[in-house]
Amino acid sequence: MKKLQAEKPYFEAGHGKIIHGDSLDVLAGYKAASVDLIMTSPPFGLVRQKDYGNVDANDYLAWFRDFGVQFHRVLKDSGSLVIDIGGAWNKGQPTRSLYHFKLLIMLCEELGFHLAQDFYWWNPSRLPTPAEWVTVRRVRVKDAINTVWWLSKTPWPKASNKKVLQPYSPAMKTLLKNGYKAKKRPSGHDISDKFSTDNGAAIPPNLIAIPNTESNSFYLRYCEEHGLKPHPARFPSELPEYFIRMLTDPGDVVIDPFGGSCVTGEVCERLKRKWTCIEMLRDYCEAAKGRFVRDSEMSAKAFANPDDDKNYYRLPRPGILWNGEGGELLQKDGGKTRLPKAASPATPVLKKERMNKKEPVLVTATAAK
Repeated sequence: MKKLQAEKPYFEAGHGKIIHGDSLDVLAGYKAASVDLIMTSPPFGLVRQKDYGNVDANDYLAWFRDFGVQFHRVLKDSGSLVIDIGGAWNKGQPTRSLYHFKLLIMLCEELGFHLAQDFYWWNPSRLPTPAEWVTVRRVRVKDAINTVWWLSKTPWPKASNKKVLQPYSPAMKTLLKNGYKAKKRPSGHDISDKFSTDNGAAIPPNLIAIPNTESNSFYLRYCEEHGLKPHPARFPSELPEYFIRMLTDPGDVVIDPFGGSCVTGEVCERLKRKWTCIEMLRDYCEAAKGRFVRDSEMSAKAFANPDDDKNYYRLPRPGILWNGEGGELLQKDGGKTRLPKAASPATPVLKKERMNKKEPVLVTATAAK
């Protein structure tokens, strides 16, 4: 891939800038230990080639290594590297690539990073893909998470989970209201009376639930009105905001070396961080300007009522429909032979209670009429 020389800022806002250029060239101009956070979502190692220039999973480590070296050089000892990276399927097989786990191991064991914590971004709105394995042969479930690696140059990056607290659950609110008897749980954990202290909010887990459902945002409308091609792989602004809030203070330096549509810059501009988004493709730089022609739409969103059901995403327990056996037997070859549609295993459905039984009965879709 031909490198572009680092250029002057393509666009400047109040707290940061977009640079059209190659990240390796741009980062080479940064002083060592000068950056507080690198927040990015690089091109994934997918089987299919995308317009934004992704690398095959088999070649991913060799491609990423030089970036990792520069990331380690420019980060402060107190700084963090956060990488949102999705998984991939091996070509022609219902098996998963290990490239993103190999990337993590390379960054830690070869380049000297520490894994501060692994996060998992669950997208509740993701479609059931890959279709061949999930909806056609029915031998896998849909892939609905991205891994998010939080890495650091030292074991002690600056951070505070107080910046990303979540509302207490209804069960916890009841416990705080009625009190809790300190005791040892069956698991052996000793729950002290401090467990019932009301701290105002709950510490979040490392599972982040954010639907990626952008369809009519100002960015997309701006692109349409100006005849620009929007970046096809945008992460929702809540994802970078989570880590920008937890890992940086106002005035800190944040870089996104794979800028794309510059979501990271939009969030940093609103939160008053000094930011730089670097993007190789000029068209995406031009489209990204649409994020800064007015105040971010996120700043106008109202999440004032933490009890509003619209602010929560439900994840059903696996056993909701486990009340019997139904459907055809499993294919002995694991789905390798693609069956005709009519011969596909029947989908279990829940039939309402029968006249002579009170419990629900599981039947096959072909029998439920």
